[in-house]
Amino acid sequence: MTSALNKYNNLTQRVIAGLIGVFIIIAAVAYSDWAYFAIFFLLCMATQLEFYKLTGLDGMVPLKWYGTISGSLIFTISFLEEKDIIGYQYYFLIFPIVFGIFLIKLYKKSDANPFVNIGITFLGIVYVALPFALLNVSAFSLGHYSYEIVLGLLLMLWASDTGAYFAGTYFGRRKLFERISPKKTWEGFIGGLFLAISMAYGLSLYFFDLNPYQWISSGIIMTVCGTYGDLVESLFKRSMSIKDSGTAIPGHGGFLDRFDGLLLSIPFIITFFEIFWL
Repeated sequence: MTSALNKYNNLTQRVIAGLIGVFIIIAAVAYSDWAYFAIFFLLCMATQLEFYKLTGLDGMVPLKWYGTISGSLIFTISFLEEKDIIGYQYYFLIFPIVFGIFLIKLYKKSDANPFVNIGITFLGIVYVALPFALLNVSAFSLGHYSYEIVLGLLLMLWASDTGAYFAGTYFGRRKLFERISPKKTWEGFIGGLFLAISMAYGLSLYFFDLNPYQWISSGIIMTVCGTYGDLVESLFKRSMSIKDSGTAIPGHGGFLDRFDGLLLSIPFIITFFEIFWL
């Protein structure tokens, strides 16, 4: 698909690739809980592998495959527990799985900075896999699988990104966080917030698993935390001296570029769910 889209300009590539990706994800989320699991399991793995690949550019040697498999297992355990297939006690499997990182690095004689690389391996799990696992908690937060909640959160995130992109492109003047991301502007942030809230209101008219106040609150949290998520990823890319996290998605960069807002916003969203809503 990447080579087929190379003949188009960046905006056209962005639109075409975005529509294809959105269709696949929406279809999976709406079809069934297992289809949702399959697509996000793959996204979790791809995003975590991309993270470890990028850290390698700076000379670090994380346990790329072990960290990714550990993150995928955490995502799987979370899904199965939320679906009531297994009990909560299976969460304890996470500890020996993750702490196996120390044992593996203990036998890596060629590693000059073992604890730095251990830390990077852990960071990939916490930064990427844990938010994806928490998405399972939101999906089953009503006691059953709710495609409305998952789809609603994604639509608000995409609305925020779209509003910020176009408002920033055509009206952006005042820099939001120039030290980290020179292109981000307050006008883009406001445009993203407006479109996310509009999307939240539209969702409240057709999706009834959450009430209007909950949808709109989620839209606000998604925009604010998603913007910070984008800035965190920009900080990460600047430390690696790269522009995009990858080329997997034409016009969008890599998986981290596409899901950076989700990674930081989901922990805040699920905290709001559990403490203030349910």
